[in-house]
Parts: sequence; structure tokens; C-alpha cells
Amino acid sequence: MATVLPDALPAVLEVAPDALLDTVRHLKATAAFDLLLDVTAVDWPERLPRFDVVYHFYSTSHFGRMRLKTRVGVDDPTVASLTPLYGTAAFHERECHDMYGIVFRGNADLRPILLYEGFEGHPLRKDYPIGREQPLVPLRKR
Repeated sequence: MATVLPDALPAVLEVAPDALLDTVRHLKATAAFDLLLDVTAVDWPERLPRFDVVYHFYSTSHFGRMRLKTRVGVDDPTVASLTPLYGTAAFHERECHDMYGIVFRGNADLRPILLYEGFEGHPLRKDYPIGREQPLVPLRKR
């Protein structure tokens, strides 16, 4: 099930998490959205499901943009990885995992990309404590 949000520029398509991979595969094959620009999330703590996972696509053939959203809950913030369709998704998904804790099923490398190993929590979640102190890690010797 997909919903097109009216009056949005670029076009915004909202899909169920279980339809994400098939929808993106269709957009890439039939609408020529050949470039994945970004993957991010938006935290809506007062809403259920809490997170929007947001994808931005670009077509290099017709110069169009598309924004795609899917919603996931805090108890199971999991969506399919787009790495089978776009190699660059690996890095975008790692960043989104770092910052929001979204799990991308099928991405074999969700190790931290911006945060250090041992960082606790996800700093772009709205419930992340601003004054939180992180555990210290020893400096690596060169």
C-alpha cells in the first residue's frame, strides 16, 4: 500500500515497511530513480509508530526527485536494507543506525560510522538526554 502525499515537491510517497523493497525496486526500474541521495529518519515521540525512515532519490535521466517514507515503531525499528539495489545505501544506513537506532535488515555492516565503539544510545532521538556523559575510551596508539 502506497500513499502519494498531495502538493508535495518533490513528490512524497509513503509506503508500509513490508512494501519498501518492492516499491523501491519498481521506482528504480520503471521511473529511472537511479541515484539514492540520502537515508535519514525523523523521530516523532508523541506518535505511533514513532519513526519515519526517509529516503531521497534522484533520476539522472529526467532530473526528477522523489522522497519516500516508511514508518517504524520504537519496539521494532526495522526495515529492509536497500543495499541490494543501491550500493551507497550501506553508508547512509550505517549513519541512520548510529543516530536513530534504525535496523536495516540485510545490511551486514551496521557498525558505527560517526560514533565510536561503545557509544551508548542514539543521539538524534528526541529522548536522548542532552547532558548524558559517555564512557571514556582509551586513545589508540599510532
